Amino acid sequence: MKNQSLSIIIPAFNEEKAIEDTLKQLIPFAMKNKWNIVVVNDGSSDKTQEIVEKNEYATLINHPHNKGYGAALKTGIRYVQTDLVAFYDSDGQHNPEDLERLVDNFDNYDMLVGQRGKDSYQDWIRKPGKWVLSKVANYLAERKIPDLNSGLRVIRKDVIINLLHLFPDNFSLTTTSTIALINLSHNVGYIPIKVNKRVGESTVKQFKHGTAIILLILRLIILFNPLKVFIRSSVYLFIIVFVYEIVYGIFLNPDGVSLIPGALFIMVTSILIFFFGLVVDQISELRKHLYINKTK
Repeated sequence: MKNQSLSIIIPAFNEEKAIEDTLKQLIPFAMKNKWNIVVVNDGSSDKTQEIVEKNEYATLINHPHNKGYGAALKTGIRYVQTDLVAFYDSDGQHNPEDLERLVDNFDNYDMLVGQRGKDSYQDWIRKPGKWVLSKVANYLAERKIPDLNSGLRVIRKDVIINLLHLFPDNFSLTTTSTIALINLSHNVGYIPIKVNKRVGESTVKQFKHGTAIILLILRLIILFNPLKVFIRSSVYLFIIVFVYEIVYGIFLNPDGVSLIPGALFIMVTSILIFFFGLVVDQISELRKHLYINKTK
């Protein structure tokens, strides 16, 4: 990276056990490289705000109440005035050396993501949901994504600022931003990093997180590649019902071919899904063209 300013955005919600050490480890690297550090306190009810206020290097932004991980990142992105922004977790998972390597190798990328290696700490409870989400994302992007939702990444501000309206306020902002930049043909790269076990308890509720993943999958489909899902599913559904009708009429129904109960409803539904997919695809393409024109 040459002559590009950087701000590190650290979202924090009830991170009193980790935030002080996170800043102590990060600040020497920030001072050496002239990086800014912005901590967005997302309505913490513990001593997170008090701890950050005592730090003379970091800038503190307070949300009056908890809005979500994604909302905290968006607040930070809108606040900073630098060429690049970096996402950095407040819970002790990330290493400043890895961030420095991302910045040093940024060059011509629009986003450079820290790819978590096999030696990184993994929360096995969340792994099945992340695996499903990763498969869906790979299908929509039509390429293998090495790390879909890593919390350590560096992005050009002029790229991400125009996409904030698409991003959710919860933990899925990293996932959505990855798919968005790939879908819009931005240059996205990956560098291996090691992630540590977080300090303190996670604020993510597992049931709520699982429900959010299902909703996120639907959101990604509608936003970025509706034709690939809606059109195919409607055609497959129509063919299955049509073939079943023929088989039922010839071999199982002595009175000949006739509509089985619910078959007409399913066939009409498949046609509606088909046209719904066309409409959503047009909206998706229009949004893409508006973004391209806005960034010219």
